[in-house]
Amino acid sequence: MIELLISMLILFMIIGAIIALETTDLLSAVISVGAIGVAVSICFLLVGAPDIASTQLVVEVLTIIILIRATIRHDLITIDGDREFFGLTVTLALLFVFFLFGLKAFWNLPEFGKPAMTQFPDCASSRYLTKSFQETGSRNILVSIIFDYRGVDTFGELCILFAGIWGAFAIMRVQSRKKKAGEKTNEDKQ
Repeated sequence: MIELLISMLILFMIIGAIIALETTDLLSAVISVGAIGVAVSICFLLVGAPDIASTQLVVEVLTIIILIRATIRHDLITIDGDREFFGLTVTLALLFVFFLFGLKAFWNLPEFGKPAMTQFPDCASSRYLTKSFQETGSRNILVSIIFDYRGVDTFGELCILFAGIWGAFAIMRVQSRKKKAGEKTNEDKQ
C-alpha cells in the first residue's frame, strides 16, 4: 500500500515539475515547485524518516516564501473565470485525496495507550531503547540516537537549515540595502 502511495506521489511530482517548466506564469511555477517539495516531504514521512521530512518542509517553506516575494514584484497576476474554476477543481481534488490519506492514517493508528513499537518488534526504535546504552556508552538515549546512530543525518539537516537561513538573510539584506539607497536619493532630491 505504501509503495502505491509513493508511486502516486512520484507521479504527482513529475506532473508538478512539467507544469513548473512549461508554464509562463512565474507564480504558478513557484507554486508547482512548492507542491513538489511538499510531496517529497510526505514521501520521506512514508518511508519512516520524519526528521528528514520536517527538515524538507522547513526548507521548502523558506524557499517558497523567498521565491514568491521575488516573483510577485515581477509578475502581474490576473485570473479569469475559467482558470479560477480549474484551480478550484484541482484544489478540491487534492484536498479530497489528502482527506482520504488522513482517513487511512487515522484507521491505522494503534490502540490508545498501546505503544506503536509493540506492533513492530524489529523496528529501529526498539533497538535504540534496548541496546543504546551498551552500543554507544551514552547515559542519555536521545543523545545516543541523535549523535551516534543518526549523526551524519543530523549534521546534514543542520547544514541545510543553516544554508537556508543564510540564503534568506542574504536576499532580505540586499533588498533592504536597495531600499536604503532609494531613500537616500529621495532625501537628496528634497
